[in-house]
Amino acid sequence: MTSQIPTPVRRNRWLPLAVAGLFFGSLLLAGVLRFSGWQPAATKAHGELLHPPGDLRRVVLRLDDGSAYGWQPSRRIWRIALAPPAGCTSSCVQLARQLMTVWQLMGQDSDRVQVLWIGEPPREVPRGGALRIVRSSAGLLAGLPRPQPAAGEDPRGVPVYLIDPNGFVVMRYAPGSDPAGLRADLAKLLKLM
Repeated sequence: MTSQIPTPVRRNRWLPLAVAGLFFGSLLLAGVLRFSGWQPAATKAHGELLHPPGDLRRVVLRLDDGSAYGWQPSRRIWRIALAPPAGCTSSCVQLARQLMTVWQLMGQDSDRVQVLWIGEPPREVPRGGALRIVRSSAGLLAGLPRPQPAAGEDPRGVPVYLIDPNGFVVMRYAPGSDPAGLRADLAKLLKLM
């Protein structure tokens, strides 16, 4: 009787090399994309993320009736703020209507959003809802990064700011920015907090 000796199983030598190549190749591709500045469209913000953010925590805000406006971080309210120049009329009225539309489109989260108008608004600006009229002050304007349109921005426009619940000015939207971008950014932030 002849005994059969099992033939050695030949292992595929290319399999470990292929796995290592996939691992290190994807790692290399991720590094190239990261350091080239590429970001997925879902993570891009429409506004300019401010580094460092403006700090308004110590600024005492006064509403148009003279009462104090507190930040109240525990309520988790986000603020959309704008500080138009005196004499701003039709473009400011249109911007105010757009911002109030953004507020209305927030749906169930609209109670966590307020619109702060810094200074005296024109009569045509719709009152009520989320609109809060805040008296202008030097400390408040100093906390808003670049309140005047920058070079290359619409000189007749007004920048819009997004302020977090703690009083930090975290984003700036250039004059003439699409309010849909503000709404998209705000919706993402409201989901996070």
